[in-house]
Amino acid sequence: MAAYLLKRLLLIIPTLFGIMLISFAIIQFAPGGPVDRIIAQLQGRDSSIVSRIGGGGSDTLSSGSQAQLGQGSAEAVTSKYRGAQGLDPEFIKSLEKQFGFDKPAYERFFIMMKSFLTFDFGKSYFRDVSVLQLIKEKLPVSISLGLWMMLISYMISIPLGIRKAVQDGEPFDAWTSTALVVAYAIPGFLFAVLLLILFAGSSFLQIFPSRGLTSDNWEQLSFFGRITDYFWHLTLPLIAMSLTAFTTMTFLTKNSFLDEIRKQYVMTARAKGLSENQVLYGHVFRNAMLLIIAGFPGAFISAFFAGALLIETIFSLDGLGLLSFESIEKRDYPVIFATLWIFSLVGLLLNLASDFVYTMVDPRIDFESREV
Repeated sequence: MAAYLLKRLLLIIPTLFGIMLISFAIIQFAPGGPVDRIIAQLQGRDSSIVSRIGGGGSDTLSSGSQAQLGQGSAEAVTSKYRGAQGLDPEFIKSLEKQFGFDKPAYERFFIMMKSFLTFDFGKSYFRDVSVLQLIKEKLPVSISLGLWMMLISYMISIPLGIRKAVQDGEPFDAWTSTALVVAYAIPGFLFAVLLLILFAGSSFLQIFPSRGLTSDNWEQLSFFGRITDYFWHLTLPLIAMSLTAFTTMTFLTKNSFLDEIRKQYVMTARAKGLSENQVLYGHVFRNAMLLIIAGFPGAFISAFFAGALLIETIFSLDGLGLLSFESIEKRDYPVIFATLWIFSLVGLLLNLASDFVYTMVDPRIDFESREV
C-alpha cells in the first residue's frame, strides 16, 4: 500500500497542474475581463471604481492617470478592449499593470503557479482583502451547510435504502419510491422558495428566520441559546439542500444492496443457517457500501462548492458557493483560481483517502497489484 500511496501522491502534482493549465487557457479565450469591466464602469462615469482598483496587489493609480478618467484622450485609442475609445492609452496600460496583464499569458501562469505552491493567492481584484481572508470568512457557512447536509442525507438514506432493498417489490418499497421520485423532480431552489414563503414569510407562518446563519443578538445568547439559534437558522436551508442528495443516495444504496443480495455467497450464507441480520450486515453490507464510499469525494466537494450556490443566495448565506459565483461574474481571477486550486487539491486527496476506506471495508482489495 505504501508504494501505491507514493504513486498517487506523485500523480497529484501533474493532475493539479493540468487542471490549472486547462482552466487558465479557457479563461484567456473567455470574453470580458477585469480591465473590460472597469472600462465599462468608467464609461458610465462611475469614478468610485478608482478606490477599488488597488485590490490587485499593486500600487493604486497615479494622480495623473486618475485625472484622465473624466476626459477623453486627444486621439482615439486603438485597443483590444471594447469601449476603450476616448481613454488615454497610458491609463489603459496602468490598468493592465494593475492586474498583471502587461506580461505574456505563459509568464502570468507560471507566476501564479509558483505562488500557489506556497498557498499565496494574492489579493482580490475588486476587494481590498487577501483571497485567503475572503475564503476564511466564507468557510464557516459552507462547512455548516456541507457537513450537516451530508450527515443528514447519509443517516437517512443508507438505512432507508437497505430497507427498500430487503422489501423490494413490497408496498413499502413502492410508496417510498414514488415519494422519492417526486422529491427528486422538485428543483432544490424552488423548494427553498416554497419553504421560505410558508415558514419564514409574512403571508403564512413566521417560524424560521429568512436570512443569515445567526441572529443579531448572537453575542448576548447563552451557550445552549446559541446552539438552538444556529440550528434554527439551518433548518430550512438544510431541508432544501438535502432533498436531491437524499433521494439519489437512497436509490444508490438500494441498488447496491440488491446487486449483492442476489449473489451466490448470500445464498450460501443463508444455507448455513445465519440469520437475516447476520447475512445483511456481516456479509452484504461491506460489499454493498463500496459503491457508496466511492461516491463520497464527489459528494463532499459538491456539498461545499456547487450544491449550495442557489440555496446560499435564497437564504442570504454568504458562503463559498456564492463567493465563487460572484468572482466569475466579476472576473475576479485570483479568487476563481484560488478556489479552483483548493477544491481540486481537496478532491484529489479525498479520492486517495477513499482508497484507504476501501481497504478498511474490504481487506481483499489490493491497490498495489494494479497500475495507477
